[in-house]
Amino acid sequence: MSSSRRRRVFPFTAVIGQEEMKLALLLNVIDPRIGGVMIMGDRGTGKSTTIRALADLLPAIEVVSGDPYNSSPEDPDLQSSEVREVIENGEAFSKEERQVPMIDLPLGATEDRLCGTIDIEKALSEGIRAFEPGLLAKANRGLLYVDEVNLLDDHLVDVLLDSAASGWNTVEREGVSVRHPARFVLIGSGNPEEGELRPQLLDRFGMSVEVRTVREAELRVKVVDQRTAFDDDPDSFAIAIQTKQDELQQKVVAAQKLLNEIEIDEDLRLKISAVCGELDVDGLRGDIVTNRAARAIAAFEGRKEVSEDDIARVISCSLRHRLRKDPLEQVDSGDRVVKAFCKIFERSEDSDISGFELAPTGQ
Repeated sequence: MSSSRRRRVFPFTAVIGQEEMKLALLLNVIDPRIGGVMIMGDRGTGKSTTIRALADLLPAIEVVSGDPYNSSPEDPDLQSSEVREVIENGEAFSKEERQVPMIDLPLGATEDRLCGTIDIEKALSEGIRAFEPGLLAKANRGLLYVDEVNLLDDHLVDVLLDSAASGWNTVEREGVSVRHPARFVLIGSGNPEEGELRPQLLDRFGMSVEVRTVREAELRVKVVDQRTAFDDDPDSFAIAIQTKQDELQQKVVAAQKLLNEIEIDEDLRLKISAVCGELDVDGLRGDIVTNRAARAIAAFEGRKEVSEDDIARVISCSLRHRLRKDPLEQVDSGDRVVKAFCKIFERSEDSDISGFELAPTGQ
């Protein structure tokens, strides 16, 4: 896609700091089955900027022209029933490239706005499924971002998580049913001071990261200078950093292709589950997400086998939000995960296992 057709958004590789958030987002793009990211932290820490930058970083996707669900021309699991019908009938259809959709869910959205609506009168009188697609349809094969998800109605959060997990959205009204693909990376963000998500809902996010305001004066100045340079001349800023953007994009695409070849040793899988047992994590989502995230990070770095270090870099944000809260405990939940990891993997607690650092591109 030419730079002239691209949205003017701050480049992903120019985002300073917040390495844990950036890598968690990249891993979910490499393997959407990880289940999305919950980003908790202070206001004004670049959450929205980074998420929009991620959508801009990704390569364009091929879709069936005129299809409101961004249907894939090749993959039946990513096709609407209308497109499948066209293909089954052997009819010709045209294709086009679209930028990966990045959909914002406003806090005041209704269920109809999210899921879509069926015109019952038209369906009954004319015998056609008069469906008006919602935001879930637009988000198919893209990113769905919910800012301040902790303030969103619990029922809507349930609907979101169900669609994210199944990859489908079903709307039923008066006996009329419409089903369409809704496979997206769900990204939620919020400020803990404004209330927390119920544990049952929080557990269904694949990963959880915490972002903090940068305190170091030099780094803050650098962030301000970067943003000012971009606002003054977005095109020149984008051109200067385009090589880094291209390198990271290629790395993500290569990781997506390599993912199914990644192996994780049985001993490592046993240790991951032992950590989950040590932390008394309910259910098996923690085990599954940690395995998937470790495989995704190995693919991201071009390796076919998962290492202990891969697990060390993802286990905290795969498990910290699944732990039972002890009101008397002062230790941060991430620290509890680190302690359990060090015990099971027989490492010193002094060793830096939480270095969730985004490796420089081109390595």
